[in-house]
Formats: sequence, structure tokens, C-alpha cells
Amino acid sequence: MINLMSEKISVLLSDVVIKGDVVEKEKLILDSKIDGDITSENLITHQNSKITGNISASAVTLGGSSNGNINSDKVNIKSTADVEGVLKQKNLSIEDGAKLKIKAETY
Repeated sequence: MINLMSEKISVLLSDVVIKGDVVEKEKLILDSKIDGDITSENLITHQNSKITGNISASAVTLGGSSNGNINSDKVNIKSTADVEGVLKQKNLSIEDGAKLKIKAETY
């Protein structure tokens, strides 16, 4: 007998616009516009995403635009990202080509 753990994933595509806070207990993948704070266990944003608000997650991968503070154990900024705000993180990786206006604080 095999017991497979299935990961719950929420996906918001580019035609979605949300004004308000978003909370996801597990994994959230965004390619949409969010005007509000995001709380998630694992957040991945793609190139067309535009977030105006604070992000709190265990792991964050940013590929789109983000304007707000980020609090996460692990932050990965892709080359397509445009990030503005204060980053509070344990681990930070940044690909060449990313546009940044950040203050990074390691805890």
C-alpha cells in the first residue's frame, strides 16, 4: 500500500485582479495583480504578476513586480523580477537582471 502526500496548490492567472489580502496555507502561484498583503507557506510569482502589499511566507520566489515588505526564511529573486521594499530573510538569492530597490535584513 502506497500513501502519497498530495500538495495543495492555488494558482491565480494573469486575468485575475484582487483588491484585498490573500491567505493560502500551502502553496500559492501568482501571475495576477494583487493589491493587498499575501500570507502563504510557499509563494511563487511569475513575470506578469504585480503585487502591491506585504508578503509573509516561509519561501518566496519572485518573478514579477513586487512593491512592499517581504518577510520570509528563503527569498529567491528571478531575473524578470522588479522588487521594491524591505526584505527580512534568512537566505537570499538574486539572479542577474533583476531590478531592485531594496533594503535586505538577515535574521
